[in-house]
Amino acid sequence: MNKDDDMKEVELNEMDQEKQPMTGESPTGTEKNGCVKVIVPEENEVKFTGLSKEELMKVANTAGMVRTRWVLLVLFWLGWIGMLAGAIVIIVQAPRCKPIPEMNWWNKGFLYQISDVNAFSGNGLKGVEEKLDYLNQMKVKGLVLGPIHTVQADQNLASISSEFGPEKLIDQMISLLERAHRKGISIVLDLTPDYQGVSAWVNNTASVAERLKETCIYWLKKGVDGIFISHLNNFTNTEAWQSVQDTFNKTDGTKKQALMGSVTGLSVDDVSHLLNRLSVDLLLTGLPDLAEPGEKQAKEIQLLYSSHLQTSLGWSLSGRTRGSLASRTPAVPVRLYQMLLFTLPGTPVFSAGDEVGLKAGEKPEEMWELESHAEDDNATAKTVQEERIAVRDFFKTLSDLKVKERSLLHGEYVSLYNSSTSLAFLRFWDQSERFLVALNWGSDSVTMTLTNSDLPAEARVCASTDTENLAVGSTVSIEKLELGPKQAVLLSYAFPG
Repeated sequence: MNKDDDMKEVELNEMDQEKQPMTGESPTGTEKNGCVKVIVPEENEVKFTGLSKEELMKVANTAGMVRTRWVLLVLFWLGWIGMLAGAIVIIVQAPRCKPIPEMNWWNKGFLYQISDVNAFSGNGLKGVEEKLDYLNQMKVKGLVLGPIHTVQADQNLASISSEFGPEKLIDQMISLLERAHRKGISIVLDLTPDYQGVSAWVNNTASVAERLKETCIYWLKKGVDGIFISHLNNFTNTEAWQSVQDTFNKTDGTKKQALMGSVTGLSVDDVSHLLNRLSVDLLLTGLPDLAEPGEKQAKEIQLLYSSHLQTSLGWSLSGRTRGSLASRTPAVPVRLYQMLLFTLPGTPVFSAGDEVGLKAGEKPEEMWELESHAEDDNATAKTVQEERIAVRDFFKTLSDLKVKERSLLHGEYVSLYNSSTSLAFLRFWDQSERFLVALNWGSDSVTMTLTNSDLPAEARVCASTDTENLAVGSTVSIEKLELGPKQAVLLSYAFPG
């Protein structure tokens, strides 16, 4: 046998060994490497078994087991009663949430005046309807339209002037009402009788008031959500005025229709007296007037707030007879005025263009051009566009806060500081986020010493006209708050309890 044959025989022997079962044994009876013995237990080995039913019943009835069961049962009920008592104590001792005051639709955001319907959209009432998506994005709760009626002795105030659109004007108004309501926007008509100037028939206030009553009934039946009347104090002494008020008091349904108005040239005491005597749902007073000292403004705001429900207080510094917010005196950044109106206790009312800072003489159509790119070679136009977009974003921030924050929507008001050119006040509601408002419309910086048991050492900046020194999101000390000239800041902090 040669060497190759020997190698093949060795390989075959190794293969035979690998094929042998693991439990197998070698021919000689000895275990081979790699083999494992498995020992199967015998059937007669002891197995564990539980107690039988009869044995369990014998054990269960013993005195020890009975006593143990009773102890466990008593412990269970004691624990359950203890947890129930603890829950009751927590509920009783927990601070109670204040009930939300009754609010109507005009108290849940801001109102938007469109005095010149054609200038606003270029397409009359149809153009206003086309802008509803924009108004909805700005969180507008109600539109105050017009006046859009005719002023003639032989026509009632329900007749829409033809200058605000083509034929079928009533149909256009109904279409606007329906689409606005679908978006949650209410419509108020300005029915100021003589908005175009003095007319002989308007001098007969009794006759005008009677005609006004008929017109209110007409438009309220058409679905209008409210009526607005300027110079309200001119009609309140007539016999027909009471019937006008009764028209609104009789309205039924889930959505209240509002009687709104404005007065001008009255002292704060006269305004307060008028509010007590009239049953108007919202009154615009032309206050506060920053041309007056801050001390006076603080007193007037406090008097109106403490004497009347804030649901009836309207704040507006612009309009058909007042001009634009950006053109007011004193000349301060329009964002300061925006912050003041949005944070006072009551309903802010703005005019079309106030949200972007349009000045007197500038057309509202310029608002619709902000989304188009300004020419690169026109640096001035580009700067104006960027500034207006920044003002609009600031306005939108304040509008969002007004809608969602209870302290700003219907919270309490506390004056913290005032000087000849500055104001600071606090808005808070129950356990909600608190808001501190500070405004300085003067030409010099001010340092406000703010003291109140509710105030913390620091607060967070929510909105600011001075983004360099009071950046949004930063934390500032409020014990001695420094505010630059013509600047305003809105701070917030959590409920201290």
